[in-house]
Amino acid sequence: MNILILGDVAGPAGVKAVREKLPSIIKEKKIDFVIINGENAADTGRGITKKIFDDFLKAGVDVITTGNHVWDHKDAEDIASKNINFLRPSNMLKDSPGKGEGIFIKNGKKFIVLNLMGNVFMKKCDDVFVEAKKFIERFKLGDGQADFIIVDMHAETTSEKMAMGHLFDGKATMVVGTHTHVPTSDHRIMEKGTAYQTDIGMCGDYNSVIGMNKENSLKKFLRDSSAENHHPALGEATISGLLVLADDNTGLAKKVQPIILGGSLQERV
Repeated sequence: MNILILGDVAGPAGVKAVREKLPSIIKEKKIDFVIINGENAADTGRGITKKIFDDFLKAGVDVITTGNHVWDHKDAEDIASKNINFLRPSNMLKDSPGKGEGIFIKNGKKFIVLNLMGNVFMKKCDDVFVEAKKFIERFKLGDGQADFIIVDMHAETTSEKMAMGHLFDGKATMVVGTHTHVPTSDHRIMEKGTAYQTDIGMCGDYNSVIGMNKENSLKKFLRDSSAENHHPALGEATISGLLVLADDNTGLAKKVQPIILGGSLQERV
């Protein structure tokens, strides 16, 4: 089974790239299941709209995960309440709309997607490792409960992400980090068979400051009074994510392949 997860979609440039390029990637790579992090997809680079959510589904996305900016657009609560394939972090405060995990049947296989959010330098949420342990106690890979388990760990620090990868090693098909918008070079299959990458990067314009207009970002850092609110860079976007070939019998990873396509980064497809 070929499973693709794409990093945070950053503003209009990222949305355009997903709309235009994802269908051909799915066809060429014979991808069976697609997850994308959509929390930065709105025109402001914060949140997601109903139209963008629908556009992602039309492009071939099966599940949209999010993170700390999930509620930054007014559409998100309604999307979360009405759509099981839109996830917010599972360890968000319990009165949050929607769900942090979902079970999806496709091609006769059962996929479980878990969305988590780190505790360090992030919005207030419940202990992410306690939440992860509860999930592991409830769902076992390959015993009829789940053919494949995918974890999006939306977090600021590499240590939290790496620790989460080790916690899930052998218990999930893949654990990937999102949020920092820069693809790390540590993609691999861990000792017990789980695919892992600390951060899968963003789908956005890399001629920027993590997806935001670089000139304005520099003004912010230099305390220039003419700086405006952060707004996304609008140049050609790069599609960035991880493709995992998973064993249909065990649910564990057999091969990992970064997908970096278009824009200013060196391509890897």
